[in-house]
Amino acid sequence: QVQLVESGGGLVQAGGSLRLSCAASGGTTYAMGWFRQAPGKEREFVAAITWSAGSTYYADSVKGRFTISRDNAKNTVYLQMNSLKPEDTAVHYCNAGGGRSGYVPYDYWGQGTQVTVSS
Repeated sequence: QVQLVESGGGLVQAGGSLRLSCAASGGTTYAMGWFRQAPGKEREFVAAITWSAGSTYYADSVKGRFTISRDNAKNTVYLQMNSLKPEDTAVHYCNAGGGRSGYVPYDYWGQGTQVTVSS
């Protein structure tokens, strides 16, 4: 059973940066992704990375601002978020998944970490 624990959320002003971390245990040879859910909206894809880190995927809304990376020795995935905007405010969730081309989320989710960007 995969367990995912996110950390690193918080309150930041627009234009600022945050780095989210996701520590994985119980089976770690997965591609990993980040999703987010704002109040009253559906959960949406943010970014994903293959197990080898050979491929990364990003939502158009975060391209050029966010960077996903992973350290398999630490079983940890990161999301570096720069140039944050108020519309990035959401609970951010870590996910374990797969897929041959593109990212397919499996039903492994962390508890979420809140990111709030003030204007």
